[in-house]
Amino acid sequence: MRVIVALGGNALLKRGQKPDAAPQIANVAVAVRSLATLAEEHELIITHGNGPQVGVLALESAGDSELSGPYPFDTLGAETQGMIGYWILQALQNALPGRQVMALVTQTLVSAVDPAFDDPAKFVGRVYEREEAEKLARENGWTVKPDGPYWRRVVPSPTPQRVVETRLIRRAVRDGVVVVCAGGGGVPVVRDPQGRLTGVEAVIDKDLTASVLAEALECDAFLILTDVARVMRDYGTPRQSEIGHTTPHELRAIEFPPGSMGPKVEAVCRFVETTGDMAAIGRLDQAARILDGTAGTIVTPSATWPLTSTL
Repeated sequence: MRVIVALGGNALLKRGQKPDAAPQIANVAVAVRSLATLAEEHELIITHGNGPQVGVLALESAGDSELSGPYPFDTLGAETQGMIGYWILQALQNALPGRQVMALVTQTLVSAVDPAFDDPAKFVGRVYEREEAEKLARENGWTVKPDGPYWRRVVPSPTPQRVVETRLIRRAVRDGVVVVCAGGGGVPVVRDPQGRLTGVEAVIDKDLTASVLAEALECDAFLILTDVARVMRDYGTPRQSEIGHTTPHELRAIEFPPGSMGPKVEAVCRFVETTGDMAAIGRLDQAARILDGTAGTIVTPSATWPLTSTL
């Protein structure tokens, strides 16, 4: 099968860890064990998040007295694609000797009139106490909003239209290359009236970009791999229960938190509704079992995967 994987942030940085390079490289090495197993049997495309990393670079850039102004967010997104792509690339090369692996900096096309630009809502970077967050907002021209008991910087998150380098990725996958791409949702770009591309200050939801890319590449399966075994119904209440096999219609009838599980559910539903193929949300270390239909929350038009499954 042709499989696209969207790695959750925990694949790079565990909850509570500092965003230093060493622990992230170690975490990537662990994550690659599951990814290598998939790559041995399937065509594989890997996407990843970049929230904490782009936040660190943004703060460093804003505080650098040698700069007349901080680096724009599209440039910071490209920086993190290179950094994280390098970590994953090297780990995969070590785990798959003789296999061709490519890490590609990619751009994601968005609409210049997307309403998200008028209402920044995507959390980036670390959390702060309210007083510190508001101070940083005044100093750096940020927009900050509450994230649970803390405050974080927010930036626009427009809807992805297409990954610009889709044709190049398709060609590489057909040649047997494992491709790491669309990191952090891709570098957000718009086209000017002459058709030229230019970057914009935004962060695109990585799972929605992965869904768009999965459809364009005609993938057979789209996996969002994170640190939860399954999506939960009535999460945080005495009635909470795991969701095994389900349909987009059933999932859309349930309300999920907009800042965490909501975008993941939206991404898998879009893919299944558009293609009729399989998507799933589950734990990274259970990736192979998810494809077998014995783990994760699996979403298909008929709530059945594979056809003989009775889960």
